[in-house]
Formats: sequence, structure tokens, C-alpha cells
Amino acid sequence: MKPAIQLTGVSKVYKDKKAVDELTLTIAEGTVVALLGPNGAGKTTTVSMILGMHQPTKGTVKLLGDDPRKQHVRDRIGAMLQDVSVIDGLKVGETIELFRSYYEKPLALDYLLKVSNLEAERNKLATALSGGQQRRLGFALALAGDPEVIFLDEPTVGMDVTSRQLFWDTVRAMAGRGRTIVLTTHYLDEADSVADRIVVINNGRIIADGTPSEIKAETTGRVISFIAGPSVTTESLQELPDITSIEWSGRRVKLSSGNTDKLITLLVEKRFEMRDIEIQSGGLEDAFQALVQQANQ
Repeated sequence: MKPAIQLTGVSKVYKDKKAVDELTLTIAEGTVVALLGPNGAGKTTTVSMILGMHQPTKGTVKLLGDDPRKQHVRDRIGAMLQDVSVIDGLKVGETIELFRSYYEKPLALDYLLKVSNLEAERNKLATALSGGQQRRLGFALALAGDPEVIFLDEPTVGMDVTSRQLFWDTVRAMAGRGRTIVLTTHYLDEADSVADRIVVINNGRIIADGTPSEIKAETTGRVISFIAGPSVTTESLQELPDITSIEWSGRRVKLSSGNTDKLITLLVEKRFEMRDIEIQSGGLEDAFQALVQQANQ
């Protein structure tokens, strides 16, 4: 697939602080990528440079094969940033219509109102919207030009459950149409469910890059859980190799291990009493915390 975004050796220095440090990243067209990292990790600075809002101190940034500041590139992208500015005196429908007028082939107003869950607020002043509603308006404005690449910076902050579900359904549908989507979020369950790829940034550097499953499996290992018979005890389990933790909940036991294939084989060979066996990766939240902790050591 063609690259939609290319960063090569990109650094950004503010006075004495290096916000981004020799970052190289390629994002293919038609993929959904979540940029994760603790506060101050360099995520927002990276997105700002991709959008052409800030220039790198060093390195090159390409968006859709060209300089992100060029108009023909800007016409093909949409961005939903954390700060949403609304225009005094304009209603919601009028605000969206204004943004639609900037593009040659905009999405329909009725569609934009529907996917942003703002149909009932169409004739309401944009300045009178709640914080969550303004976030949804920002989403409608980001989609107005039917962009090929969409940037979503903490998009669901302040949204209610219904709006959040509709939002992600729309994002998935756009990804299905081949759009490239780059998002940042502190809701890691959302990143886990929607992203094809997770890129974790810490102190301006990439510390992990892979599918959600790869990130979880490589960082937290995997978990075997089963309902244990009366002969299974903590002591008997501790005799097995490669178990990093044992957790009981009634008679269901969870065994964390870096090698679940070997562990399940040993459990069967040694005839442990087991039923309702499940094997799963640890959560993305655990993986994220472990990655950041390791990087800061």
C-alpha cells in the first residue's frame, strides 16, 4: 500500500526541550493507527507537524506524498483537534454548511448531522452547545470535505455513551472505505477495538509499534484461566515453569505466562483438573503501562 504519512528522522526542539526525538514513521493508506503515550510524550507535537501546523527542527514530513502545508494536500485531509472553536452567531447547520463550502465535493449536510448526532441541534446556536456536543460538531467539520486522511485528537472526551458508539461506528465505516485515520486517545479500550496498529511514543521516541494483539502479547504475555478441580492448589501450580502470576477468583484461576503454549501442554501432561479453559492476552492498558515503565527505567 502507498504511504499516506511519512516522517523521516523528525525532531522538534522547543528551547531546551526536545519534544520529538529522531522519529521515523510510515503510515500506509487505508489504515487506522492509534498514537499512544503519556502526557508530554510528543503525540500532539507529532500530529501538529504532520498537519503542517509546526515545522520540524530536523527531518522531513510528507503527507499524501507532499508538503502538508500545500493547499492541494490540505483539501484532502480533516482534523478534529482538542480545542473546538465555534463561530459566534452561526447555528450548527450554518456552521457545517460554511465548512462544506470550502470543498469541491463535500459530504451532505444531513449525513454530517446524522453521524455527529446533532440532528436535533441543527438550528441551535453553535455557541450554546455543551462541551460534548461541540466535540461532535468538531467531528462533523473534520469530515465536511470527505477527507482521505483524518486526524482525531482525543476525539471522544465529553461524549455520552450513545454519541461515542455512533462516533466509532462512523470511524469504522470510513476505514472500510479506505480512509486513513490517525487518532490519539486516553481511552485505551477504544484504541484496542478500532485500531489496526498501535504506536506508543514516550519522550519523543517510538517505544512500541504493532497490532493491538502483538503489543499485548509481547508486553504482558498471555493469560490461561480455568475452573480448577479440588486437587489444584497454588503450591502445585508454582511448581510449573514460566508462570509469572497466579490469581484466584473462587475456583477460577488465572495464570500469566510468557509462554502459554508450553504451559497449557504441561497442564495437560500433568493431568491438572481443569474445565472451561480460556487463553487470552493481557489488556492494552497493562501493556501500555508496562511499556512506559520499562522505557523510563
